[in-house]
Amino acid sequence: MNKKLFPTTPAGRLKLFFTLFDSRWEDLTKDNWAKTVYRDFSAGLIVAMTAIPMAMGFAMAMGMRPEHGIIAGALACVVGRTFGGSKYQVYGPTAAFIPVIAGLITKYGPANGGDFETAHGFLILVSMISGVILIVMGIYGFGRYAKLVPNSIIVGFTIGIAVAIALTNVEDILGIESFKDLLGQDEDIKGGLIHNLTTAFGNIDKINGWSIFLGLMTFALTKTLLRISVFIPGPVIAMGLATLLSATFLADKNIILVKDLYGSIPNNFFVFTPPMLPALNGSVVIDIIYFVCAIVFVSGVESILCSSMADKLANNQRTPFNPDKEFFGQGMVQILTPLVQGFPCTGALARTATSIKAGAQTPLAGYFKAALKLAMAYNLAQYLELIPMACIGGILVWVASNMIKPSEIREIKHQGKFEFAMMTYTAFMVPLTDFLTGVLSALIIYFVVKAVFKRKTKDTPGSELEVEPMVNSHASAPQK
Repeated sequence: MNKKLFPTTPAGRLKLFFTLFDSRWEDLTKDNWAKTVYRDFSAGLIVAMTAIPMAMGFAMAMGMRPEHGIIAGALACVVGRTFGGSKYQVYGPTAAFIPVIAGLITKYGPANGGDFETAHGFLILVSMISGVILIVMGIYGFGRYAKLVPNSIIVGFTIGIAVAIALTNVEDILGIESFKDLLGQDEDIKGGLIHNLTTAFGNIDKINGWSIFLGLMTFALTKTLLRISVFIPGPVIAMGLATLLSATFLADKNIILVKDLYGSIPNNFFVFTPPMLPALNGSVVIDIIYFVCAIVFVSGVESILCSSMADKLANNQRTPFNPDKEFFGQGMVQILTPLVQGFPCTGALARTATSIKAGAQTPLAGYFKAALKLAMAYNLAQYLELIPMACIGGILVWVASNMIKPSEIREIKHQGKFEFAMMTYTAFMVPLTDFLTGVLSALIIYFVVKAVFKRKTKDTPGSELEVEPMVNSHASAPQK
């Protein structure tokens, strides 16, 4: 291992972390700079167009405002591209953070007698604490340990999140959710799934058929267009058509729009938002520990998974991503992004894949994506508020459908009954309990069983357990 590119001491790592023009820029040379810049600009433009509706949808599913998703995605990409460890990774809001952030906003926001400003301030506080922990982990070389999380649990976690996202958007697509329930998107980290399904079926007589039409149209059009070509911004086209229909032919059909819930979307994105600490008690301390652990886990595992997938997809033959620097970059993202109307972000698998397929070669693609995304959102803010909520639901269901990969499930099944059982357990526990309980309990069971059977194997020569080596850098990564 090249110690200059992958230092083995904390001091060496820290020096590398603040070397902004490192090996990630090695593919940009004097001979190819014009072609490379053009390819990165094109990739940034494609991803920016795709990212706007997705960022808004993720933000609203988390209980945040639409503009928070726009600024979070742009700023996270700038910070992550500056300090991260991957040449190709695109940073932004991701589905894995939905139950974490939604749980915090629900518990400390209006849904439980609090206010949004306090909840958002508390989110910023735990995110910044998480960022400091990630930075320390990067400095002391903990990045490699993220690779030890078993594939079976990663795939199960991804399936569980996908199921939760799809089912908690049923109400938006059916058009039956009341304004009170919609305000803040009430996906609680504990019991939100059951609550939303109960609310939906309890109001089955209020289904809006036109809302279902817009949601299904958005889902089908997005999926079809992106299957034809990655260069077609499917979510943007679907969102534009749904918005046009709701404003013209369906104007009198009582379709719920973004502005009905959030009012006008401002374009003054850069507003400083300080961290806040609610009245300190035992419950708050436990919540700080819980949410910090959740943010660190999602940031660490998903960013390493995404970086590994990116190197494989881009067929990177030169310097691979640096997991320790990626941890450091994630820490900077979690500290800086929430301070300007944002929230925790990490590597976005689908957007990274789209960027690579569109020709991205250097971190410039991420900078272009951020600048173009903000420019488009600034000029389109008055129209974004006219988007039907059914359209947002359709986009999120499309995201959820992309997260479940039959090839990954088959791969886990071939690894043995134990691995398949762990995947199934995690997939059920994540939506039925909460994110961290599902994942941590699965990890404990996995390593305890593995340790017990290792001991039995030593005592009984020839005995085996169907537990394969833990590798999470598979080529077919779950997309978000």
